[in-house]
Amino acid sequence: MTEVAESTQGPTPARRTNRRGQATRENMLTAALRSLASGDPGSVSANRIAKDIGATWGAVQYQFGDADGFWAAVLHRTAERRAELFSTVDEGAPLRDRVAGIVDTLYHGLAEPDSRAIENLRAALPRDHGELERLYPQTAAELHSWGQSWLQTCRNAFAGLDVDPDRVREVATLIPGAMRGLVSERQLGSYADLDVARRGLTNALVAYLQAAD
Repeated sequence: MTEVAESTQGPTPARRTNRRGQATRENMLTAALRSLASGDPGSVSANRIAKDIGATWGAVQYQFGDADGFWAAVLHRTAERRAELFSTVDEGAPLRDRVAGIVDTLYHGLAEPDSRAIENLRAALPRDHGELERLYPQTAAELHSWGQSWLQTCRNAFAGLDVDPDRVREVATLIPGAMRGLVSERQLGSYADLDVARRGLTNALVAYLQAAD
């Protein structure tokens, strides 16, 4: 386990900040995303990130409470950026166009630095939900919120169409993992035609959402 375990020191309530403090907070979040996006397992250290920008562990505690609050803030920042990508839905678009839009957006977005940063952070956190919630309750809550937000994003994306809400939930659960697989294939230099793969996934999802019980 990396220095992510700093959070076991116990939380110190995060404090309101003035303009200078807000700038420091923003710098820390930017530095965290940049460091985490490197893929270096050792980057999952709030202490190390603070040192990278000439701050101290005490400064991190002042801004975020502890490492748990820091990682939760990092997750929240990327969630805000991700929400902007899906903020508009063309209510006149057919189902196929909406599915293709989600698939294409994730295909490109999952290769961006924010996504790489979150993958590295998640890899360093406990896999067991109980342990994660015990050691990093704020981070766990933010990750849970991500799942709920993504489900709502998919519901919004298919609003106005006659699709089974249970199938929308199933598709919402499937898409992120499926897209990570395709992005991984691209990064590994697959011989597979990934444009064909994306089209096949889109066709399969559309057929499933359109199918009668």
